[in-house]
Amino acid sequence: MKLCILDNDTIDEALIPVYGNYGAMLEKVLREAGAADWTMDRFSTPHGEYPANFADYDAVLLTGSKADSFSDEPWVVELRRRVTELLSTDIKLLGVCFGHQLIALCMGAKVGRAPQGWVTGRNTYQWHAEDLVDDNRDGFALLASHQDQVLELPEGARLLASSDRCPIAAYSKGKEVLCIQPHPEFVEDYSAYLLNKRRALLGDEHYASSMESLQYGHEGADFAKVMVAFVEGN
Repeated sequence: MKLCILDNDTIDEALIPVYGNYGAMLEKVLREAGAADWTMDRFSTPHGEYPANFADYDAVLLTGSKADSFSDEPWVVELRRRVTELLSTDIKLLGVCFGHQLIALCMGAKVGRAPQGWVTGRNTYQWHAEDLVDDNRDGFALLASHQDQVLELPEGARLLASSDRCPIAAYSKGKEVLCIQPHPEFVEDYSAYLLNKRRALLGDEHYASSMESLQYGHEGADFAKVMVAFVEGN
């Protein structure tokens, strides 16, 4: 399989030696989840990087970003144009956080600020698609960090996961689109770094509860297996 990763952000310079970037973090968790022999190419969309031809790939993955998916920033406008074109092909699309939102927006759904504000730390999500997992699970515990979210299910899409704080946490459409709001690639230390960075913005109570939640672990590796199986058509 050949995967194109559209990396939609950069991480703080001090963390680059540890994590690289969001594309590298996603590549790592996908390889560990069963995609060890895939070819994965990464492109930085804020720097205008794209493959010469998307048709060379089986799937395209959009990472998270601190940008808004509905932004008028030129690089975001160009990304939406490209994704809209991809939706008319048979190339599979996967989205995480910002990618999840941007793909929904290109499918005609409403996306905006989450009415309850920031969602951070470890969150549990009810799972609604038993046929897409092989262990009869009814939920996932995943790490989140977002103030925007998908506000309505895209037309023709299937709701895969939800929570009280994020009613549309994951969705799919046929065998072509799979998107999720929280971050399967995150690890606790990275989530803690983001929480510390935004402590004043979040407020002490929100910060403390989110930090405490990190001690209970997460199931990002398990969701990455869902993503691998989706791309492979299993």
